[in-house]
Amino acid sequence: MTEVVLHLATFGAGCFWGTEQAFRQLPGVTKTSVGYMGGHFENPCYLDVLSRITGHAEVSQIEYDPEKIKYETLLEIFWKIHDPTSLNRQGADRGEQYRSVIFYHTDTQQQLAHWSKKNVSSQYDKPIVTEIIAATSYWLATEEHQQYFEKKSHRKSL
Repeated sequence: MTEVVLHLATFGAGCFWGTEQAFRQLPGVTKTSVGYMGGHFENPCYLDVLSRITGHAEVSQIEYDPEKIKYETLLEIFWKIHDPTSLNRQGADRGEQYRSVIFYHTDTQQQLAHWSKKNVSSQYDKPIVTEIIAATSYWLATEEHQQYFEKKSHRKSL
């Protein structure tokens, strides 16, 4: 029996609730979670990050089976779900925690992210401000933030 080796991808594209939802239902994505990455503060909570003192981005971390979905496909989704030309802002959400960022976990992911950014840049009138940086410590957000939209829609239907 062949063991399936799962990979991680981590993206910041504004509020982590919407980012997670965009990836959650894709075939080949085995698990998603939301949390914080890219800052200088140990074990931040939502209010710490919201106060803009930690340097973290709100991110969605995706566990996926590369035999069923390619990293390149995840990158395509990433570019479609937010405005990568908007610095530290997505819609009404403002602050560095909402920045556009790809945290790569491998050299291959780094190369693919740069290639992808270069290729999509022609689709925009303004420069892409998306950061591409090495993944750092991932701090999981509290349970109330995980799969937020699914929980919220479930409560409405009760």
